[in-house]
Amino acid sequence: MTDKKKLPGLVHLSHPAGVAPSSGYTHVVTGPGQVAAIAGQMPFDADGELVGPDDPTAQARQVFTNMQRCLAAAGATFDDVIKLSYFVTDIASVPQILAARDEFIDSEHPPASTVVQVVALYRPDLLLEVDALALLPIDRTGQGTSAPAGSSHE
Repeated sequence: MTDKKKLPGLVHLSHPAGVAPSSGYTHVVTGPGQVAAIAGQMPFDADGELVGPDDPTAQARQVFTNMQRCLAAAGATFDDVIKLSYFVTDIASVPQILAARDEFIDSEHPPASTVVQVVALYRPDLLLEVDALALLPIDRTGQGTSAPAGSSHE
């Protein structure tokens, strides 16, 4: 979790009327801002080497470390994340993955989330992939924040 202030106007609705209460995620997160889509992150270090073969906790920590770096490139932090989507090869590893996730997010106000077990990922040694949506603040001119200096655009 970061020390950054939460995005003003961000609303977490954990118990919408007529929907069963959630545990470990929020049903709805909304607020003003510009959306940043973070592609599915995989457990590769900066040199492209797999971290944590056969270890869902180590792989999850690397995935969330990579995501943290991608968020920073967009001028965001985990406090700005409104949605996480998990793709896992073994649903039994979800508690370990969520424990690693909780090292990065505010578990009192978690983002909306979806967890899906898949038959396979990009490589057979990958245990998970996680993508995200973040909501960046709108500046005083009504425009979303721009990318930080030094970031590249494709």
